[in-house]
Amino acid sequence: MAKPKDKPYGDRTVATNRRARFEYELGERYEAGISLQGSEVRALREHGADLSDAWVDVTNSGSAQLKGMRIPVLKHAFLGHEEKRTRSLLLHRSEIDKLRGAVSRDGLTLIVTRCYFTRGRAKVEIALGKGKKQHDKRRTVRERDAEREARAAMADAQRGRR
Repeated sequence: MAKPKDKPYGDRTVATNRRARFEYELGERYEAGISLQGSEVRALREHGADLSDAWVDVTNSGSAQLKGMRIPVLKHAFLGHEEKRTRSLLLHRSEIDKLRGAVSRDGLTLIVTRCYFTRGRAKVEIALGKGKKQHDKRRTVRERDAEREARAAMADAQRGRR
């Protein structure tokens, strides 16, 4: 008998791009389906993916393509797949038009922030992002360290009260 799943219809995150928040100021987010081969779906479920170099290209022909996403190859797959191939994204025409306009008009970049399964289908979350300057990155690190120190101080103070 098969064991029951923990979350039958919940999102199951496969990979996140943690570097994206540090490198870019992220804005509006979109959910897109990915057109995958069978061995790629299985590899995503078993091994995950690498989103560190992943980005989205909106072509003049009106399609959105995912580039730079690395899905490891399964050794035991009958017909394997290319690790870093260009994959088509499944978006509505209106969403593609909005994204194309934002990229061309405002000079924004489309970054992949997360890859996950929902209801058995592979999806990616893409965000419009504007690259941060070096001083903005330093400020982000400074704020993160200050917040961490404040949390540690609060925890120490609470431990001392007990």
